[in-house]
Amino acid sequence: LGAELKKYECKAPDTGNDISDPFPFNLMFATMIGPKGDLQGYLRPETAQGIFVNFPQLLYYNGNKLPFAAAQMGQSFRNEISPQQGILRVREFTQAEIEHFVDPEDKSHPKYEKVADVEMLLFSRDVQVSDVKKPVLTKLRDAVDAGVIANQTLAYFLGRTYQFMVAVGIKAERMRFRQHLQHEMAHYAEDCWDCEVETSYGWIECVGVADRSAYDLQAHAKASKKEMTAYIKFDKPKFVTELVVEPSKKEIGKVFKREAKTVMAALMSLTEANGLKLKAELETKGEANLKAFCDGGDFTITKGMVSLEMVEKKLNGRYITPGVIEPSFGIGRILYCMLEHTYYVREGDDEAKTVFGFTPLVAPTKCTVFPLLQKEEFNAVARDISENMIDAGLSTIIDTTGTSIGKRYARTDEIGVPFAVTVDHDTLENDTVTLRERDTCSQIRINKSDLPGVLRELVDMKTSWEKVQAKYPSQPTAEGGSSKKEKGSAPVSYSLRCP
Repeated sequence: LGAELKKYECKAPDTGNDISDPFPFNLMFATMIGPKGDLQGYLRPETAQGIFVNFPQLLYYNGNKLPFAAAQMGQSFRNEISPQQGILRVREFTQAEIEHFVDPEDKSHPKYEKVADVEMLLFSRDVQVSDVKKPVLTKLRDAVDAGVIANQTLAYFLGRTYQFMVAVGIKAERMRFRQHLQHEMAHYAEDCWDCEVETSYGWIECVGVADRSAYDLQAHAKASKKEMTAYIKFDKPKFVTELVVEPSKKEIGKVFKREAKTVMAALMSLTEANGLKLKAELETKGEANLKAFCDGGDFTITKGMVSLEMVEKKLNGRYITPGVIEPSFGIGRILYCMLEHTYYVREGDDEAKTVFGFTPLVAPTKCTVFPLLQKEEFNAVARDISENMIDAGLSTIIDTTGTSIGKRYARTDEIGVPFAVTVDHDTLENDTVTLRERDTCSQIRINKSDLPGVLRELVDMKTSWEKVQAKYPSQPTAEGGSSKKEKGSAPVSYSLRCP
């Protein structure tokens, strides 16, 4: 390659300088293992391979049935040439991956119907090379039926990825799923999509969802010489004609001695087509070299060393190497995009106020409790409410500083707390408090005994603020409710539940 670059006097496009000679570069970090450092190892570039290595055990734990999935989260390491863009391109990052093992001939999914009607921006391969070059809002069902998405299982994980991203605060209108072009696809992949999010850095790949076929398990089986298969039982027995290979241990051992196991392994790895060719050559010539028919090495066998016959068999099932559908999440990138998408500025009467619009699901603090006045009777009730919230598993901040209620609201809006409870004079009379929602600034009046249950449902996204408002009386607010002008605010509607 270097010689060709010099031959045609290729120059660097940006600077016009000569291009340096090519040199080897490994994207994996090398390290030395052991007290003497005489064994070389590599830091893992992805978490997935640990799951593949343990496939036999995982299959056993699942009752030896397909389909099933395993998930793992941890650190991965890649020797990036030029780390940049903050936490978006780094050499060490947190990765979460799911390996969903399926029958390669049946990639349907039992929960596909729950996401089939989800609409998302799909940037398919055909659209990317067309004149339009814009993602199209498409139902997953339509994309699968049209063959744009390869199968139901891949579509299911695309739909669940979309729901997850929206639930953690990514804006749906600034998120697209881009299909890999043919030259981007790994040689073994059947289909691959990236969830890309628009940020100030441009479109950032945050999740990859790929149909990796059976390549990983086949590669591990070949290297380890261990079975990486699963047994699929047929609904009804099938009668098939297949090649039966029976090596003669006695004859092979007599001639090849220490190499006998290698020869027998090579014979057992014969495909049906090559087995029939080998049989024909043995019958015509009386001997044949295995090298021409399999990866068994340069061994010449005779007709008496192996029996090759086509036999009809009744099969109740078959052994397969499962295919894999893999969603892979870059946690650091998702976190950054979430921060950028949920940040906005609310225009106040005297000054602009910054807000993090975290969804209740991911907000570190779910609720704040404020006594309206700095008095012990208000503080005592606030402490009691806070303890009840904590007992319900809701992380809570209690603020008894006595600062004006408006400033306390603004202070907690800045750190993304979605709900605020205020203890006021009415609380002392009838045990009701005000509950405020951060993004709309609207408030309701609710009995303090109902608070933990209602907030638990809001935080778990089992209900919405609109439904809570319809159930409880509204509380007038000096903030002006939802009439505030906001820049970049995220929609309040989100759900992690399948439709």
